[in-house]
Amino acid sequence: MTTLDWARGATVIDGAEQVCLACHVRPDADALGSMLAVAQALHGRGQRVVASFAEPFAVPAILTFLPGQELLSPPGCFPGRPAVMVSFDASGLDRLGELAGPAAAAAELIVVDHHASNTGFGSVSLVDPAAAATAVLAAELIGRLGVALTRDMAVNLYAGLVTDTGSFRFSATTPAVHELAARLLAAGVDPAAVSRELYDRAPFSFLRLLAAALGRATLDRAAADGRGLVWTTVTRADREQAKLPLDAAESVIDVIRRTDEAEVAVVLKEDDAGVWQASVRSKDYADVARAAAQLGGGGHARAAGFSYPGQPGEAIAALTRTLDDP
Repeated sequence: MTTLDWARGATVIDGAEQVCLACHVRPDADALGSMLAVAQALHGRGQRVVASFAEPFAVPAILTFLPGQELLSPPGCFPGRPAVMVSFDASGLDRLGELAGPAAAAAELIVVDHHASNTGFGSVSLVDPAAAATAVLAAELIGRLGVALTRDMAVNLYAGLVTDTGSFRFSATTPAVHELAARLLAAGVDPAAVSRELYDRAPFSFLRLLAAALGRATLDRAAADGRGLVWTTVTRADREQAKLPLDAAESVIDVIRRTDEAEVAVVLKEDDAGVWQASVRSKDYADVARAAAQLGGGGHARAAGFSYPGQPGEAIAALTRTLDDP
């Protein structure tokens, strides 16, 4: 990024009567938190805001504590040709789902993202693969607009920062990341309360779903160039029995990835249409973003994902081949 990118982005937003915001489908804390924080900043300046994401238009249960959701509108309310649009945490137009059309038609499209796989779409690029989270860039944008952080903005940004840094455990956690976290805490964030919402809550039925997934866990010691791969599935039947939505299975990967004998961990979650949504993690060596990209997905070097319409074993075989490619 250059100074000109920031200056132009702020200038475009400054001159807009209405700003349309969108984040990627099935938003995580970084995508939704970043968008809500900027929506709150713009709303506080007196600008009209439309903020949304594509169907399924439902905030994941784990994120319902994030403030500012009254500013969200269903995707059907999104203008077809926005004058100014800002996308968050989307590496390409396809990640915006049905809002890709308005994005492509927007007179100005500001892209706020930190994925190395970003396709370079948009008329204003605020893309920094070195940023630990899109929330880092959203915080910078808010500052460039001359808006002081409120507690609610800070909570949204902190949720994105803490999740995408793995609670400040990942290698992207720099001194600047901790400095931003300190600013957010100074603005009123209660880190214990946010962490409790993100990591320490689940209905009792989740334990049965987790037990089923752990019972199916498989270790392939030869995969990932001999460094090992562990994987499991969360089936639609598991979720139906537990009466849980797809997003409730997100945290299963955090248990699976602890396996000492595996560099790579994978959880395949069956969605309501029977498509497997893969969460892939690595520890030190494997570039899972490169591997996922070859299967139509993307992400970061140590955390990525892809969709697979076939059988789970076929998905793992395809992923293993890409991981072992030179």
